[in-house]
Amino acid sequence: MTQPKINLTNEQADEFGRELDAIKERVMADLGQVDADYIRRVIKAQRGLEVGGRALLFAGIFPPAWLAGTAMLGISKILDNMEIGHNIMHGQYDWMRDPNIRGGDFEWDTACPADQWRHSHNYMHHTHTNIVGMDRDIGYGILRMSEDQRWKPYFLGNPLYAFLLMVLFQYGVALHEMETERITSGEIKLADKREVLQAIWQKTRKQVLKDYVAFPLLAGPFAPFVFTGNLTANLMRNVWSYMIIFCGHFPDGTQEFTVEETQGESRGKWYFRQVLGSANLTGGKLFHLLSGNLSHQIEHHLFPDIPARRYTEIADEVKEICRRYGVPYNSGSLPKQFGTGVRKIVKLAVPPLDRGADTTPKDRERVAA
Repeated sequence: MTQPKINLTNEQADEFGRELDAIKERVMADLGQVDADYIRRVIKAQRGLEVGGRALLFAGIFPPAWLAGTAMLGISKILDNMEIGHNIMHGQYDWMRDPNIRGGDFEWDTACPADQWRHSHNYMHHTHTNIVGMDRDIGYGILRMSEDQRWKPYFLGNPLYAFLLMVLFQYGVALHEMETERITSGEIKLADKREVLQAIWQKTRKQVLKDYVAFPLLAGPFAPFVFTGNLTANLMRNVWSYMIIFCGHFPDGTQEFTVEETQGESRGKWYFRQVLGSANLTGGKLFHLLSGNLSHQIEHHLFPDIPARRYTEIADEVKEICRRYGVPYNSGSLPKQFGTGVRKIVKLAVPPLDRGADTTPKDRERVAA
C-alpha cells in the first residue's frame, strides 16, 4: 500500500531531533550494573541452552530427547544471533570495557563474518535506512521490495526468492557484502570481491563443519539424530530472524526514500527517516527477548547503540513525541506485520499496471511535474 508522503519543516525536524537526543542522553547516562548483569545473564543462559541442547541430541534416538535438544539448541542460536551478537556488534555494551563483548571484536554463531556484518548492517543499513539504491537491505540484492525499484521479468520469482531467503537466511546474509547485483550488472567483477568471498567461505566452512560434521561424528551411531537436530535448529533461527527483520522493515506503513530526498539531511530529518522506515511488533517480555528487542525496530533505528533492553522503557515516550509531531508510529502484531510484508512481496512480483515496466512512481512524478 502506497503511503502519503509526510514531512516536517526544518524547524520542526530540528526540535524533533532535540527531543529524541534528550532521550538518548538520559538513557546513556543511566547505564550501569543492571545492564551489565542483564547481558551476562543472557550470555550464560544461551551457553547453557546450547550445551544442554547438544547433550540431549546425543540421546536423540529417543524422540523426547531429540525434540527438547533441538528446541534448546534452536533457542540458543536465536539468542546468540538476535539479543547477543546483533546488539553487541552495535557497540551497545562497549561502555563496560569487557573485551569479551566488545562490538568491534565480537564473532557470532552464523555464516556471515562479523566484520562484513559491521559494514553492511551497522554502517550501510543504519546510515542509509530505506534509501533505494543505497540501503542494500531493501531486497537483499534479490527481491523487489519497493515500487521505486524498476520491475524486470526476474522479479516474477519474488515469492520463491523470499521463501528461499527465509529458510537459508544466514547464507543470504553472509552473501550480502558480495553485492551480487552489481556483479551481474557488470558494474564490478567477481575478482573485485575475492577477499570478501574468501572470508565468507572460511566462516561458512567453519559453521558447516561444526554443525554437520564434527558434532555428528562425536555422536557415533547417533550421528543422524545430531545432524537433523542441528539442521532443524539452524532452520528455526533462520526463519525467526527473517520474520523479525522483515516485519521491522517492510510491512504496510513503512516508507522508502530516494537519494535526492535525503541530500543535506539534518540530524532531525535523519531521525524522521528512521521512524518512517521502521515498524514495531507487539508482544510480551519473552517475545522481545527472542527478537533481540528488534520488536522495537523504531527505537533501534533511532538509537542503535543503546542497549536493546532499554527500548521497552522508552517506547511510549518516543511514540508520544511522534504523535505530537504528526509522525506515524507503526506498530502491530507479528501476524499482521508479516502478513502485509508477504502481500508486498507478492504484489511487487508483477509489473506495474500503468506506464509499463520501465518507470517507477518517482519517474512518473517527475514526468507529471
